[in-house]
Amino acid sequence: VKVARAHARVADSRRDWQHKLSTRIIRDNQAVYVEDLCVTGLARTRLAKSVHDAGWASFTAMLEYKAARYGRAFRRIGRFVPTSQTCSTCGRLDGPKPLSVRSWTCPCGAVHDRDVNAAINILAAGRAESLNACGAQVRPAPVPAPRREAGIHPHTACSTRSVEGISAL
Repeated sequence: VKVARAHARVADSRRDWQHKLSTRIIRDNQAVYVEDLCVTGLARTRLAKSVHDAGWASFTAMLEYKAARYGRAFRRIGRFVPTSQTCSTCGRLDGPKPLSVRSWTCPCGAVHDRDVNAAINILAAGRAESLNACGAQVRPAPVPAPRREAGIHPHTACSTRSVEGISAL
């Protein structure tokens, strides 16, 4: 019973911290962009305790519903976008690096902190997804196909199509 109370107290304090922080983040910002992390992959590294203690999935869920409640923009950036590998200055993809590499230098001369560089790239990716949210067309309007392209040609359709004894219509 004592252990169950201790676990409940920790869970309640974590949930309380998540609510307070997510509310503050949403109230202070018009748009929030997060990277959709592979939590199970991070749990296999030395960051396992930190990842599970933070409760990333529940925290992002709180951010999402609070953003909808307060009328803020919330976007998730895909987990396969190489945010920590791309130079935020010139856009060059430098390749994968182990987690022990915390800073790196791009051939363009920019020195990057891994986390700050990833944050800049996440912001840019989130803004890129929402640039056309105000009604501008992303793609050209659909154009109807010319009459000679549309449909099935009647002289070849019925003579060659059949499936296991069922004639084509």
